[in-house]
Amino acid sequence: MTILILDDDPDVALAARLALRKLAPVAVRHAPTELMAALDETRPDVLLLDMNFTPGASDGAAGLALLREVVARRDAPAVIVMTAYAEVELAVQALKAGAVDFITKPWANERLLACVQAALARRAPAPPVGELLGDSAAMQSLRAQIAQVGASEASVLILGENGVGKELVARALHRASPRAAGPLLAVDMGALPEALVESELFGHRRGSFTDAREARPGRFVAAAGGTLFLDEIGNLPLAQQAKLLAALERREVTPLGSDKPVPVDVRVLAATNVPEAALLDAQRFRPDLLYRLNTVVLRVPPLRERGAVDVALLLRHHLAHFAQGRPARDIEADALARLCAYRWPGNVRELRQACERASLLARGSVFTWADFGLADVAAVPSPDAGLDLTQREREAVQAALAQAGGNISQAARLLGVSRAALYRKLDKHGL
Repeated sequence: MTILILDDDPDVALAARLALRKLAPVAVRHAPTELMAALDETRPDVLLLDMNFTPGASDGAAGLALLREVVARRDAPAVIVMTAYAEVELAVQALKAGAVDFITKPWANERLLACVQAALARRAPAPPVGELLGDSAAMQSLRAQIAQVGASEASVLILGENGVGKELVARALHRASPRAAGPLLAVDMGALPEALVESELFGHRRGSFTDAREARPGRFVAAAGGTLFLDEIGNLPLAQQAKLLAALERREVTPLGSDKPVPVDVRVLAATNVPEAALLDAQRFRPDLLYRLNTVVLRVPPLRERGAVDVALLLRHHLAHFAQGRPARDIEADALARLCAYRWPGNVRELRQACERASLLARGSVFTWADFGLADVAAVPSPDAGLDLTQREREAVQAALAQAGGNISQAARLLGVSRAALYRKLDKHGL
């Protein structure tokens, strides 16, 4: 994972680099003319892009032009735009042009870290934007449901394990809706510090809290006319759930520091990897919020339930993607059989990472089992091994740590959780 920062102010770029260096290696450029060469050289996963490069400019025209050029690239990174001018219209334009998020300067480091960490975590999807690959009956049924539900304004709750492609389902629903021309704004609720949830969702006025030096629109306002995707909604604290429910029922938000409600026009999609039974626990999730979110429920099947045909299709798709123009290599017959029988605890995300690993490390004319770096310890226990959820979670954490060689960041990505959430699980299980 690599981060690239383009900002003509050396002090701003330095501050961002220092704040982000613990997440991933960070490269910095100051001139727009350096950007394309820097993208080729560093191949970043996330680009922080300033919107204005001329003294006195505030319309963001230069940044928007660069943004459109970047997202048109085949290897385009996730782009987070930065501006010192907290204008809703500019943020919406950037989101429509392909940015995944925006931050305003000056920022709180917690906000910057959460924003970039969420963008890094969502770098897994590799198929063409929003494409749900698979010929299994389960995937054909899911695509049919998306086509049927997408055209409505109904709230949709997307359920599924880590790594199954819940965000791809959200993108497909957005593309199938009358709001397709509007922005799709994703918010990783699991990556947001609790203290920042209200500011992120509802916005704030200048001076409403420490470091609130500029007014900032919340996600509900920035996604106006489009879709707001609340990922990992199951991680939202109960106190914040009540405020989210009020916003959904009234279709208006009140920014921090203001007493004037702002009407909002968004379609809300939500997703979680929390088991359905746990969502019905009122001590964990408000029933009234659940009923507001689950007008329609879409269940994304785990990869192990999709069959060998889908596994083989996904393997070849991702291997071709990572070949990057080099001659395609086949998979050894025995290796393909083992890969199709593998339980894929990390689902499609784990498969994609295994394909990337094989593409980088394999030396033979065909891929072998060893090239994919899959250890038996990472396999999901068989059904007759018992249904103790706590034990399953402990085993999944142990498996991820083993596969990541003890690297916390990589293990968190394999599990589809934030570093903070993984640390809590390590403490919970005494690992």
